[in-house]
Amino acid sequence: MSEDLIIEQCSPTLAGIKTGSLFSVEITEKTDIYREVRELNVLLRKKGLRVIPLKQTNKYALIYLYRPGHLKKDLNDPQALSILKSRGYDFENPECCIVQLVNHLQSDESFPHEIGLFLGYPPTDVEGFIKHPCEGVKYSGCWKAYSDPEKAEKTFIRFRKCTEAYHRLNKKGKTLAQLTVYSN
Repeated sequence: MSEDLIIEQCSPTLAGIKTGSLFSVEITEKTDIYREVRELNVLLRKKGLRVIPLKQTNKYALIYLYRPGHLKKDLNDPQALSILKSRGYDFENPECCIVQLVNHLQSDESFPHEIGLFLGYPPTDVEGFIKHPCEGVKYSGCWKAYSDPEKAEKTFIRFRKCTEAYHRLNKKGKTLAQLTVYSN
């Protein structure tokens, strides 16, 4: 996995201002996704991050980079819990929910849109998308906002500026480990 790809897709999570990020890695004959994930975990674990493959096919792997402390807080939101329960999750702890998300990704015919909760999206927006993906959208950016377009727009701008700053710093020689902040 290239540092450029991780910085492009995950800068707000690396900076500690977003719960999680998803990115795809192309699978080639030389790809050892599990070795690469282990190496990333060694590098980022001490900064409060975890990396896991959510799904793998012959062509790609879907990778989830997240902050367990942020995820625990996000998933303990009453509306988030309600969404998860309605989607068949048995909430014991965030790690169990991730395992159940992996199962949904592997076995469900449709994409599990509750994944937004694992990325730090507001539960009202996740619920809005699940119920009416094309109706009631007030703002669109990193996700579709159904509830608070001003807050969403500010968040999207913050994420974009973070990613731009991380790209600039990386081009000046800062490594992925140096760019990643510690956050619980």
